[in-house]
This record gives sequence, C-alpha cells and structure tokens, in this order.
Amino acid sequence: MSILIGKNTHLLVQGITGRQAYMNTLYMRAYGTNVVAGTRPGKGGQSVENIPIYNTVREAIKTHPELNTSVIYVPPQAVKTAVMEAMGAGIKLVIITSERTPHQDIMELIAYAKSEGVRLIGPNSIGIISPGKSVVGLIGARVSLAKEVFTEGSVGVISRSGGQVTTCCHYLSRAGIGQSTALCIGGDAFVGTRWADVLELFEKDEETKAVVGYGEIGTSVEEGAADCIKKGGFTKPFISYIAGKYAGEKQRFGHAGAIIEGEKGKVSHKKDALREAGAVVVEHFYEVVYAIREELYTLDRKR
Repeated sequence: MSILIGKNTHLLVQGITGRQAYMNTLYMRAYGTNVVAGTRPGKGGQSVENIPIYNTVREAIKTHPELNTSVIYVPPQAVKTAVMEAMGAGIKLVIITSERTPHQDIMELIAYAKSEGVRLIGPNSIGIISPGKSVVGLIGARVSLAKEVFTEGSVGVISRSGGQVTTCCHYLSRAGIGQSTALCIGGDAFVGTRWADVLELFEKDEETKAVVGYGEIGTSVEEGAADCIKKGGFTKPFISYIAGKYAGEKQRFGHAGAIIEGEKGKVSHKKDALREAGAVVVEHFYEVVYAIREELYTLDRKR
C-alpha cells in the first residue's frame, strides 16, 4: 500500500506543453506512472510523445473518465484557474508544482478544495513518490536516480522541502530502510495539505510503520503535527529534524514560508511542541537514520 498515489493513479498533466512539464511528463511515464492525458488551451488534438492533449480538463475527462489525479504546470497567475478547472471537472487529487502563487488565490483554492472534498498538494511542491508504484512531479528527476534514492519499504517521509525529501530518502535507502510514500507539501506560507493531514493518511496505511519529517523555520505545520499526535490522530513513531536553528528574526530561510516573525516559526518552539507530543526530535540530520532504525527495531520486538 501507499498514500495518495500508486498503481491506480491515472494522471492528467495541465500545461503539458511547457518545457518543465514536458520533461517531467516523460520522466513520470518512464518511471511507471499512468500518464493518461494533458491539457493546453489551443493545442487540443495534438500530442506529446503519443499522450493526447485537450483544450480543457472536461474534454480530457470525457474521453478518459478514469482520470483521478492532476499535476499543475502553469505560471503562478494561472494556477487558480487551472486548479478550479480540475476540481470543477471532478479531479480529487491536485498537485501544484508552480512557485509564487498569489496568497489570496491559494487561500481561496484551499477553502474551495476542502468544501469539495479535494486533496490539494502545494503550491511549490516538487511532488510525490510511492517507490516502485508511481511518481507525480519532478521528485527523483530521472528514473535511474529515483530507483537508487527511493526504495520500497515501510517508512513515510514528509517535508516542506523537495530537496530534503530526496536527501532524507537517500539516507534511509543507503541504510536499507525503504519508504512507503515520500512527499513535499510545498514551501509556501499557505499550502493545501499540512503535516497533520499527511500523518492522518499514514496512520490509515497498514504498510507505513513510522514516519520521518524534515521541518524548518516558519509557519506552524510542525506544531500542527504535534497537535495531531497529542489528539491521537497519529499513533505510530514519528521522527523529525528541524532545520534553521541559527536563523535570525525576519530572516527568510529559502522558502517563502520559512521566516521567523517574533516567536512564531522558531526552531525551539517546533522542537518543544513535537517532543511534548511524544515525537523523537533529533539535533542533527544524520541522526534520523539511527532514530528510525531504533524505532523499527522496537516495533519488531513488540510483535
């Protein structure tokens, strides 16, 4: 099993003719993802490497009713229109890769997605991968690297950073610890799916025995995960590393959402919240492997 994507994923690529979308489409299909169709207004009737292009999402779904997932590759000012089109046509999982989506637009999309029962990932997400099953987005970049870095197993991985999802999985795979699903929720201040939401999904996944989270300064997704654990929404081992210990107030740490304002977003606050909830918080990134190995060993001994 896995969460969000797998062998039953039937993917639509919105903005498929763009340079990044084109390269990612070829990669996703080569990895094994079922890329069914793409959209690009004005290019309907054409194709990308035998993948049909439609002018609208509704046209694509009319021909391919099995479509259940969409990945968005459009300029930030067009994200709202593209996502609304996908949701209006019945797509229930939408991944937004675009960066710099206007805050007002994404907040409106988050609210509408929630009301319609749509799972929204991103914006500014590198994507999701369920090793050996499916990949959506750029995560992994090329098949040879993806198969080396991401291996099948029982540990979920979440991060606001696409690069650090990959790094974390690389460390785990080198230690012989495979992953069930790894995903980047996006580095912006407002995202459609937060850590707590992902933990609830991993809780229901029988294959996932534990989860690793790579956190950073800014926003409150890590504190939200702590609340989820406290309330019993996630009962499996959770190991986390929080980056940005030496970042100063109002100093942005790469992502748009990684900025400290007063007490909000500080590493110390995130660590305290997670530890109080019962999570294992390590001080150095490399310690994640030792911590997860110990947790898995403990789980095996309890059986």
